[in-house]
Amino acid sequence: MADKKKPEWAPEKSGDEFASHILPASAISVKRKGDVSRKRIILSLEQLNEGIKKGDRSVLAQAITLIESNSSVHITKAQELLKTIIPLSGNSIRIAVTGAPGAGKSTLIETFGNYLCSLGHKVAVLAIDPSSNRSKGSILGDKTLMESLSGQKNAFIRPSPSSGTLGGVAKKTRESILLCEAAGFNVIIIETIGVGQSEITARSMVDFFMLILMPGGGDELQGFKKGSVELADCIVINKADGQTLQLANITKNSYEQAVHYILPATEGWQTNVLTASSFNSTGFDKIWETILKFTKITKESGIFEHRRKEQTIEWLHSMLEDKLKQDFYHHPEIIKNKSHVEEAVLKGELTPTHAVEQLLKLFYKI
Repeated sequence: MADKKKPEWAPEKSGDEFASHILPASAISVKRKGDVSRKRIILSLEQLNEGIKKGDRSVLAQAITLIESNSSVHITKAQELLKTIIPLSGNSIRIAVTGAPGAGKSTLIETFGNYLCSLGHKVAVLAIDPSSNRSKGSILGDKTLMESLSGQKNAFIRPSPSSGTLGGVAKKTRESILLCEAAGFNVIIIETIGVGQSEITARSMVDFFMLILMPGGGDELQGFKKGSVELADCIVINKADGQTLQLANITKNSYEQAVHYILPATEGWQTNVLTASSFNSTGFDKIWETILKFTKITKESGIFEHRRKEQTIEWLHSMLEDKLKQDFYHHPEIIKNKSHVEEAVLKGELTPTHAVEQLLKLFYKI
């Protein structure tokens, strides 16, 4: 029987509506028959493989969690999984979407994703979130910003913390792309933080690069950065609606003239400049038509396949550099002597160049 206790501030003649019901410990600890445990079930390699082939989104999410793990056991299991699914991958168009914070990337992606789902496509969004310096987890949680798209049965959204990776593109994004493709998603969208280096990294793993810009804001080319625009296969002036519609069209015309003065991002393709409105859901048919046209032209010319091969080799070199860096800093002699060498540099006893030579000699045991 639960004890009843009223707080001191309760009215003098009040009933049990202000009372707290205190249950005995036994009542709390008893597990009812039929209760389902919330403990996460760890799937086997075979179960992951089968689930991905069936397009099971919950299995896909667990597979991506597996490849993001730094545990040596998980890394081995993840690589075995990737071996089995690679023959099923590659049948998608990979799209990077980037732009400065505030350009409306997440809203645009959600509207575009819903449009593609309405056409019968399966859309996977890999949103790279900034990482917290304290928890190392995602800060923005882009999945919460795409509530409508996340409810689509043909959509999969995965926010991943950048975890300090240069430029904010998650270290295992390439593997995640392969898993999504194996699960039957034929449109893969990579959303980057939009902080410069992320754009260059994203360019190295996608087929089509889309730069999102806002209407002028006083200077039609205020957002013009040659380094960003020269990576883009398509520039989309977002928020082309209401009072900013005219300004968006002016900005579009300005960029159409500007892109003629830079080299195209893709051989045989002229960078397109379009407008779109997530609020009115307009412009997305033209964006998709542009992507389909790009895919057709680059596949016929061989550029599409050539770029993917180059990206695979670049991926190999990137992983090799990461492995060498990891082995270097975990080497016993480096761990033992690094702080002493750093101190000598600070005291002026060693130049950074000589310090590097000393540490490398210890690493290679010269």
